[in-house]
Amino acid sequence: MSPKDCTHDLIVIGGGAAGLTAARFGARIGAKTLLVEQGHVGQVAEGGTPQLGGDATWKGCVPSKTLLRSARAAHQQRHASRYGLEDREPEVDFATVMEHVRSVRQQVFDERSHPDHLRALGAEVRAGRARFLGPHTVEIEQGDGVHTASARYLIVAGGGAPKPPPIEGLDQTPHLTSASLFEISRRPRRLLILGAGSIGTEMAQAFQRLGSQVTVVEESERMLSKDDPEMTGRLRERLEAEGVRFRLGVSVERVSEHGAEEGLASAVFADIHPRGDGGEPERIEADALLVATGRRAALEALHLEAAGIEHTDRGVTVSSRCRTSQRHIYAAGDVTGRYQFTHMSEHMARVAAVNALLKVPLTLDTDHVPWVTFTDPELAHVGATRQQLDDEGTDYEVHRFDYEGLDRAAAEGEPEGLIKVYATEWRGKVLGATVLGARAGELICEYAVAMKHGVSLHRLANTVHPYPTYGLAARRAADRWYASKHTGRIAGWIKRIFDYKGEVTDPEHLA
Repeated sequence: MSPKDCTHDLIVIGGGAAGLTAARFGARIGAKTLLVEQGHVGQVAEGGTPQLGGDATWKGCVPSKTLLRSARAAHQQRHASRYGLEDREPEVDFATVMEHVRSVRQQVFDERSHPDHLRALGAEVRAGRARFLGPHTVEIEQGDGVHTASARYLIVAGGGAPKPPPIEGLDQTPHLTSASLFEISRRPRRLLILGAGSIGTEMAQAFQRLGSQVTVVEESERMLSKDDPEMTGRLRERLEAEGVRFRLGVSVERVSEHGAEEGLASAVFADIHPRGDGGEPERIEADALLVATGRRAALEALHLEAAGIEHTDRGVTVSSRCRTSQRHIYAAGDVTGRYQFTHMSEHMARVAAVNALLKVPLTLDTDHVPWVTFTDPELAHVGATRQQLDDEGTDYEVHRFDYEGLDRAAAEGEPEGLIKVYATEWRGKVLGATVLGARAGELICEYAVAMKHGVSLHRLANTVHPYPTYGLAARRAADRWYASKHTGRIAGWIKRIFDYKGEVTDPEHLA
């Protein structure tokens, strides 16, 4: 098809974080842009509004962080004495809490993701299901019928969906996923969570603090298995102290239920067995089951074969420029099965749009991708892990700073925290960083910038940070590197050169 015969310059399939980013870019530079989103608010046949924002707005980041904040408020009431106040058991009206969660996500949608904002930029937005008819053409199933559209360039941003594990009885057992969790209004007295990744861990703490008894079951020997073992161990101790029960290193053989009411099973049973030799099987009983074992790319409805787009079971295959096997078609976000974070979806969409519409060879940055688990305390990481550095045979040093040495943390009653920075010995080049503690998600940004732009620990140590802030912890950690280079043998040389009278500090006892 000739470009002049196409109805649009750019068609974006999917209105989540990736799709919105790509469509906004296209509209702002004058490309005739169409965004198609299958989710909708209200009935499509009645002119329902396309439900832009994707899982981040409706089923993931926004509602989960809102719920976590409500749960933290309840927890702070129980432990108000740490702030000089009286401890009180909060009165938790779970239905009101969940209504608040839904109102916040609606607010975010109205203020930032509503189709009218995109239309104001000049883009066209349709609610419907899009599938490929050919390399340039898509068919859109809408409430008023089936329509076709074509474009010079297309960006596939169809997102992902929960990936249920192959457990006997799961299909016949009512269960919750991230797609349905925030629609409930009754608090389960006992909640069983399958999966100890970010979603499972965050929701375990939230529901425990709101009054449920939570049990988390995980095949791995530890929670958050991609993160630093020392950090996850500390976090697990914190959650267990709050009452969360963990069953790690076990397999779920089957699940079943007896009776159901308002979408929650009145009795859910999970039969688990320790992995490996030994151990006795166990049956766990709960009132609700949350499956949080991962996500998959949503490919089924796209008919990628009609456009000649290569893909695997994991997702659409893309290059470092987010280009698919078709030179004019790009893909971004969860549909690629890579880096399933909202911030990476936006980054991939920007790379895809710039390459498609501007022909600028922008490539993905996969070396400085931070991630955060928004528990209390938060756990964040960027760059290489210690295990990766060891496996690669990289020479590095570890510089630690404990929140107990941070005045802001003491003032706010948040002394539980630790920073680990992995850096080269003499240049202080940051190779990776992990933060466990209050505001870890904000602190990790400083290390991401340092890694991306070559800011060494020497330069961080010599950068003035305001006092008293959590950000100062990043400089304190850099101070450890700086001080280690001015103690020991180097300090001995300085002492002799200037004939100082004191003793040289042992590097093992840095303040």
